[in-house]
Parts: sequence; structure tokens; C-alpha cells
Amino acid sequence: MFRFRRTLAAAAGVLLLSGTAYAAEPFTLTSPAFKDGGLLQLKNAGANKANPNCIGENVSPPLAWANPPDGTKSFAIVMMNLEGQGGLGNVHWIAYGIPASVTGFAEGEASKPSDKFVAGKGAAGLDVYVGPCPPSNLAYYHYTYTLIATDLDPKELPPGLTRDELFAKLKGHAKYGAILFAMYKKP
Repeated sequence: MFRFRRTLAAAAGVLLLSGTAYAAEPFTLTSPAFKDGGLLQLKNAGANKANPNCIGENVSPPLAWANPPDGTKSFAIVMMNLEGQGGLGNVHWIAYGIPASVTGFAEGEASKPSDKFVAGKGAAGLDVYVGPCPPSNLAYYHYTYTLIATDLDPKELPPGLTRDELFAKLKGHAKYGAILFAMYKKP
């Protein structure tokens, strides 16, 4: 019986300690414009008169993040459409070199060049946010906004990196990630 009580006491101690270890708030990425898994608005869709699928205003949604891991010096963010290119994915927006002091972007802020981030190159070859332009053959298209906390100085990486180039440079420097899911349905 004594051995059982000692084991039970040790297990309770571990639970208390692990409860304390997880008391810190998690690293999160949110938007006041939509809930995780919610719908992007028509104004967030791409605007390209030459493409009949791009019927929006290309206004980037507002994004906010909190509780980055200790030692974070900068952030990177990648927006992807999961169904794009026949299921291979389509990169809509890449930004990195975002200083650790930045905690989000206002609505429309990522739709134009900014001194808050270094611009990468998405699939369209553009260096700013490019909203959804899906064909009408699926009910909903799915998008991920992935925010990566890094230990890199904000000015360390050159502009114009693709997703694959960025990820290669972040190997060994990525501290943690936060993901926000969105959907879009062409009206």
C-alpha cells in the first residue's frame, strides 16, 4: 500500500508540474474578420480583370498574433490555397523579416508593399497579398495562413524568396508555427 501511495503521489506531482508547464498562453494567429475555418469575404478575393475568377478587391484580411516563443526575433507568413494546382497547393502570399515587435497587419496592409515585412514571391510572381481566384468547380476552397516564429534578424533574408527557398533558409531557425484556416466560395 505504501508503494502505491508513493507512486500515486509521484504521478500527482508530475501532473501538477506538467499543468504548470502548459500554463503559458499558446502562440496564436487570429483574424477579427473571420473565425478559424471561417469564410473570407468577397473583398478578400483577388482582383484581376483579365481573369474571370478574380472578382474581389484584393483586400488582405486583418491578422493578429500573440504569445510568440521566447527568443523570437522575426516572423514569416505564408498563405496557401490547398486545392490549387491540382492539389499541389498554390502560394498566394509570402512575407518574412517581420520584426518581433509587430503583432499583426491591419485590413489591406499586406495588399501593398510595407516596411513591416520583406516580400517573397508567390505563385503569381507578385510580392504582396493575392486573394483567392478559384474556378467555380468546387463548393469551397481552403486556405492556410501559417505564421512562423524565427530566431533570425528581420533583415537577414533577401527579398523575393519563394516558399521553398524561404523554408530552406528557415531550417534550424524556425521556433514554432501558428496556423489559421480560412475558406472561400466564389459567389
